[in-house]
Amino acid sequence: MGIMAQVILSLVTSMAFWSTASASIAKDLPGAASYVVPTAFPTSVFSSYYVKPAPTVEPQPVLYDPILNITYPLNLTDPTTVQTVNEDPVFYPLGIANITNATAEALVELALAEIKSIIYEDGGLSGNCSKCIAALSVGKFLAQSAPTFVPDAMISLCQATGFQSNLTCKTNYSPGGFGAIWTQVLALADVTGLDGRYICSSLSTNFCSTPVTSPLNTTNLFPKPKPVNAKAPKASGKRVKVLHLSDFHLDPRYQVASEANCTSGLCCRYSSAPTSQTVFPAPLYGAFKCDTPYYLGLAALQSIASMTGTGTKYASPAWTLYTGDLVSHDTQNQMSREYVEYTETSIYDMFKSYIKGPVFPVLGNHDSNPENIDGPHSLPGPLGKQFSWNYDHVSALWKNNGWIDEATAEQAAIHYAAYSVKNHYGLRIITLNTDFWYRTNYLNFINTTDPDVSGIFSFMIKELQAAEDAGERVWIIGHVLSGWDGTNPLPNPTNLFYQIIDRYSPHVIANVFWGHTHEDQAIIYYANNGTVRDAANALTTGWIGPSVTPLTNLNSGYRMYEVDTGSFDIYDAYTFYSDVNSYSALNSTGPTYRFEYSTREAYASAVGWPKSAPLNATFWHGLTVAMESNRTLVETFNTYQGKSSVRSPNCTSDACAAAKVCYMRSGSAALGRACPQGFASVQSPYTGKNF
Repeated sequence: MGIMAQVILSLVTSMAFWSTASASIAKDLPGAASYVVPTAFPTSVFSSYYVKPAPTVEPQPVLYDPILNITYPLNLTDPTTVQTVNEDPVFYPLGIANITNATAEALVELALAEIKSIIYEDGGLSGNCSKCIAALSVGKFLAQSAPTFVPDAMISLCQATGFQSNLTCKTNYSPGGFGAIWTQVLALADVTGLDGRYICSSLSTNFCSTPVTSPLNTTNLFPKPKPVNAKAPKASGKRVKVLHLSDFHLDPRYQVASEANCTSGLCCRYSSAPTSQTVFPAPLYGAFKCDTPYYLGLAALQSIASMTGTGTKYASPAWTLYTGDLVSHDTQNQMSREYVEYTETSIYDMFKSYIKGPVFPVLGNHDSNPENIDGPHSLPGPLGKQFSWNYDHVSALWKNNGWIDEATAEQAAIHYAAYSVKNHYGLRIITLNTDFWYRTNYLNFINTTDPDVSGIFSFMIKELQAAEDAGERVWIIGHVLSGWDGTNPLPNPTNLFYQIIDRYSPHVIANVFWGHTHEDQAIIYYANNGTVRDAANALTTGWIGPSVTPLTNLNSGYRMYEVDTGSFDIYDAYTFYSDVNSYSALNSTGPTYRFEYSTREAYASAVGWPKSAPLNATFWHGLTVAMESNRTLVETFNTYQGKSSVRSPNCTSDACAAAKVCYMRSGSAALGRACPQGFASVQSPYTGKNF
């Protein structure tokens, strides 16, 4: 055979091999390798429009709320008429005395003078923390004496001391912003104790250092001791597909061709100010510094059926998880109850249009007004019910969509939109409102010595014990993750949660699911509060779902799990994404969603994991061990963390690699805070220092 013939034969053989390999890979995918979204907007999703969709205009649908029996007005979401004042009810603590306005104003002057004296004069106080606590004591007296005067006093103090810009002071401390909330905190918190240290630390760690985890008394915490040699049930061998969506962050005020690369706040918004020519015009489908326009949100939903292999036009997964955050990242002065309710109604309607079968949602920190804030029922008088409007609304929407029944909706309305339900496959799903451990829910600073002021963990324990007694398997769903780098949650509630996971794992709790970070991450829960984090003690996995929103510097994405219907363990996890960097060049088509990776295919060989074994906590711990010696794995994990965004920083230093491993092994705030800091998020350049 001549040389040329050999070359040709070799090429033909190689082509045949790669053709076979490509077909094999395609066959192994859960659905299509990619999906190109049609350019035509799916107008049938909404019955009518104030502003119809167009290649240069985001739509403004006419949205009817079946629970409130109202049609939302155009000016609520019109980009050119964004409100800066709302008429929502404002709740204050009851004053201890019925004083005149003149007396209240005099008290304000005295209080401000005293606080400024504490700040600027020696007065015998040593250190910023002591000064901050002393100032809080003055604020507490004012909040208890003249509560309605406190927000304006805080604005005045904020501006006079240069604590923040004048505009930020007004936005943050106005009555309809966080001013009334802070008044409640001042009036009801133990400002000279642990509560005060949390308050001061939240304002600035230069005032007081972040408090450490308090000792937890676990005596009588659980109704029964953990069964000896508790084991998870065996797999049935039957698998189903489960969809996980998170952090939609719909922006109905998105303005096409506005500045997408702004320097502050949420970009892709209308501006009436005379400015220079737009540097980066906002594309129709979204941008890295912007939340989800209708075009992108519906593009993602249109892609799911094909990408997951669960349908043609409509996706039919066995069930769907939604781990919170519906509402856009507006400044607080642009928020209102009505805007939150609009967003809840709109997104759940869109889910109903494209996803068949039950959706099990939770609330995120943005799904409230003021944002991040939820209050326990134990607060006095009407303060204990000040957020019931939201729990009533979402629980009724979920029932109206056929996702939960009447009894579960009533339970959710009572338990801060948290509920416990057994789905049609026999899995019990228990949800929780994680605002009760979120660090910027300022009402959490009232009675910080009690890790369960809201009673949400008592509810969870009761439901888990009933599940154990009934031999049920459980998935737990929330929004703000309990650990990773420890910057999001408060330590005491997450410490309690970790004990609950330990008590009911691995025989009852199969998996835990979070959102919030917008990134693709995983955390591992270990026995004995994580005192020994090794394979023998790995109990349960926390799966953090990627976001639909690109904010900030991320691609849009979602995930699907392959789940056994006997053990409800996960046997594979598939992640899908759309390249946001390509959106400005789109003309003849919509965006493309692509298969990104299979968790098993990406990591199992490096772990030495059997094909027949689930991707459980032992698997994930094995991955962290492999990452300690294999930098390629670290880089792979880092790439997937941002959904393959071109803007993700590289993780090549020793410190970054060590930090990633540490974060993955940290299921509580205390464990996360002990890790090297500055490498947790891929949304901006890493700030951590190398060893």
